[in-house]
Amino acid sequence: MLQHAEAPLRQAGDGIAPGGGADELTRLLFDGDDRERVHGEWRRLVSEDAFAHRPGLTPAERVALSYERLRRVNDTVAGPAAEALSYDAHRLAALHEWTGFLDGGLCTLASIHYNLFLGSLLDHDGYRRDLSPYTSMERTGTFLCTELAHGNDVTSLETVARHDRETGGFVLHTPNPGARKFMPNTSLAGGPKTAVVAARLLVDDEDQGVFLFLTPLSDAEGHLPGIRVQRLPDRTGTPVDHCLTSFDHVRLPREAMLEAAHGRLDKDGRLSSSLGNRRKRFLRSVGRVTMGKLCMSGGTLGMARAALAIAVRYSHHREIGAPKAGERMPLTAHRSHHGRLLRSVATAYAMTFLHRSVVDRWAGHDPGDAAEREEVERLIAVAKGWITWQARDITVEARERCGAQGLFPANGLADLPLNVEGGITAEGDNLVIWVKAASELVFAHEAGPAHPPRGELTDLGFLRDLHACVERVWQNRARTALRGGPSGDPVGRWNETSGAALEMVAAHARVRAADALLAATARATAPRTRFLLEGVARLFLLHELRPHTGDLLASGHLTPAHVEALHGTTEHAVADLAPHLMRLVDAFDLPAEYLAATPIANADYLDRFGA
Repeated sequence: MLQHAEAPLRQAGDGIAPGGGADELTRLLFDGDDRERVHGEWRRLVSEDAFAHRPGLTPAERVALSYERLRRVNDTVAGPAAEALSYDAHRLAALHEWTGFLDGGLCTLASIHYNLFLGSLLDHDGYRRDLSPYTSMERTGTFLCTELAHGNDVTSLETVARHDRETGGFVLHTPNPGARKFMPNTSLAGGPKTAVVAARLLVDDEDQGVFLFLTPLSDAEGHLPGIRVQRLPDRTGTPVDHCLTSFDHVRLPREAMLEAAHGRLDKDGRLSSSLGNRRKRFLRSVGRVTMGKLCMSGGTLGMARAALAIAVRYSHHREIGAPKAGERMPLTAHRSHHGRLLRSVATAYAMTFLHRSVVDRWAGHDPGDAAEREEVERLIAVAKGWITWQARDITVEARERCGAQGLFPANGLADLPLNVEGGITAEGDNLVIWVKAASELVFAHEAGPAHPPRGELTDLGFLRDLHACVERVWQNRARTALRGGPSGDPVGRWNETSGAALEMVAAHARVRAADALLAATARATAPRTRFLLEGVARLFLLHELRPHTGDLLASGHLTPAHVEALHGTTEHAVADLAPHLMRLVDAFDLPAEYLAATPIANADYLDRFGA
């Protein structure tokens, strides 16, 4: 059977006996020597019975379960450890990787409480506040920014916080239906809640820009006076208590305003700021959205890996008729089946190493260096869009490869594509954040290698540089379109430019992913690991090259012989990796308890399904 074939590995000449091989792959995939600190706690946590699939729950019961699990997460990080988690980009992103595939609602709630809510408090002179009600989860935190009429244009939001000179406090108010906050999770589910609310600060009717205000929403008796919450219908995917929230002249104390260097209000109502305009002040106020992009991409990354682990195991267990009468063979024997899964696995490796490299950049950047911060924030936006879009493709592919079995939630796949959709939209719609990145990347750097690449399609460096050339092609097209666009019509000029500029961003994301994957390959010490990672990188680069051969041929970077050989070379790359498909997904290190509880991930699924 195919899963026992080892010929391609022996042909690699590494002199290592067949079997094993996932340990170093796992170490590289999960932050190397930092693996236990970053991932160990969360992996053990989701192995508990509390996180096992529970069939037959109503949407309301599923929401309640997500809040129960959030409290179980908090049991591991209560008190100062919760504050430390909000500041630790690696562990915070990893929390989403390990919870997302089990409970998309939990992933959402954790992101809001630890990053958007608690993180925002800490970023705004948090040391001056008593945070114990939130770190103990006596009160759950939520974050209210988006309004019904203002999503990606949140700088135009209309909720107001009017400064009251008599008390020194503020009056929070929703002036019209379009200004209602359109976000989770403000219902009474999960117990008492407090929100961080983005509102336009008015001092003597003068607009000072958008700031954040700490606003209690409910207590054990219900919603507080002036708080209006309308529960919305259930959304697709794992349910969360989405609501419309409005404020009817809610009085807040002076300390409700979250302050930092970008905005402080003195006792006379005068605003001082280290930043020169209202837009910059707003972006700094909601700066936690950047970390949120890493959380959302991490959550969908975990979903993609889990989907592949299930689908690959099922492909080995599911047997079909063989060409010889009376014999059976696994689905994975067919190239039409294992080839698609292998291409997805190669992409998942690239996604994982890209995410690791971007989290490293964010954790290590200098917040005081405006240029560096802008560059890293752009990279995070590019990575978030690419990773979450790839995760959607992978979860759909994995579900489809499992046929009707993949449609049953008990088999761990049915909810994943819909939960990925939440990641695509949260913390900035992918297309919108890519449009912003595209407008900057047109002139922010010179794409492409310094010299035209030369080589063969088996050469990883050559393949990487070809993708950089694709980026250069689209950058040149974007620049030409921008310069030649209609004068005096900025929207018209950008409309002429945006198509090419977005293709440039996509190519830029692939190059960054390739660089991260190749860097990980270079860190491998075992010949077996190096062989597998080189094969994964080769398959990823070859497969992603297919749509761009025309441009590369026209620009002289590929020859007709290259183009003619591309399909065969890709097929050879698939064949080399096919015997190691299970080993590649074993390296994803999913808890044995999770896999044991997923029927189609086990050889006895025919006996267990429906039991």
